[in-house]
Formats: sequence, structure tokens, C-alpha cells
Amino acid sequence: MANIEIYTTTTCPYCSRAKALLKSKGVSFNEIIIDRDDGLRTQMMERSGRRTVPQIFIDEQHIGGCDDLYALDARGGLDPLLN
Repeated sequence: MANIEIYTTTTCPYCSRAKALLKSKGVSFNEIIIDRDDGLRTQMMERSGRRTVPQIFIDEQHIGGCDDLYALDARGGLDPLLN
């Protein structure tokens, strides 16, 4: 099973959509909530090169944000990464 990490904030609707897609795939993931932790936010920005949430990593590969995750799924690229 893939190691999935997703950086989120508690009020982000895109984070909720991304988590819903992953849950619908039946996979577990490590949610890293960055709301009140500047160190985690900095870590996310260093790893992804982006400031926005969510930022999703599958087996250390940066997938991107919510739209990127859904686009990857739409072209059939998500399931192979999850298995």
C-alpha cells in the first residue's frame, strides 16, 4: 500500500474534497494539519514549492493539490500509484 501524506488546514474545502477522493479509494493517509504550526507549513512549502493547501504526496512523489489529484484520477493515473 502506498504511503500518502496530505498537508491540510481545517477549514479548506479543497482539502475536504481531496480527502474524500482518497477515502473513496479505500486508502489510508497521513493528514498533516498546518493551521497553527509554522514549522509544518514551512516543511510543506519546501517539499512542494507551493504555498496553498492541500499538498499531496504519494510515496514521496509530489502530486500537487486537489485539482491535480482529481485530474490524475480522471486520466487513470491515481489507482496505479495507490496499489
